[in-house]
Amino acid sequence: MEKMLDNSYVHILANYSIAILCAVVFLSIFELATSYRNWDEIKKGNVAVAMATGGKIFGISNLFRFSMAHHDRFLHTILQGGFGFLLLLAGYFIFEFLTRRLFALMKRSKRIIGRSA
Repeated sequence: MEKMLDNSYVHILANYSIAILCAVVFLSIFELATSYRNWDEIKKGNVAVAMATGGKIFGISNLFRFSMAHHDRFLHTILQGGFGFLLLLAGYFIFEFLTRRLFALMKRSKRIIGRSA
């Protein structure tokens, strides 16, 4: 197995697979953490929720980009990415607590808050 991972293409494919799998798991956890269903709101045309979900995907991807850059072992990559996700989730809950009314407006209006006409 170690010899197979010496091939850079196999190593990149393994890292990519780990990042995608963890992103799906983490987005599922975000889905449970929010008061609304992200994908249902996006299907309804809610642009604000779509942008918020895009930010979550970008944040998770960024976590794994730096995690992969600093670790050779897959377990360390997953652990550091998971720790970063916990910090991201904590930041999300702090932001949601501070801006609870903004999320209600976002869900109701289906527009981007603060966008100039």
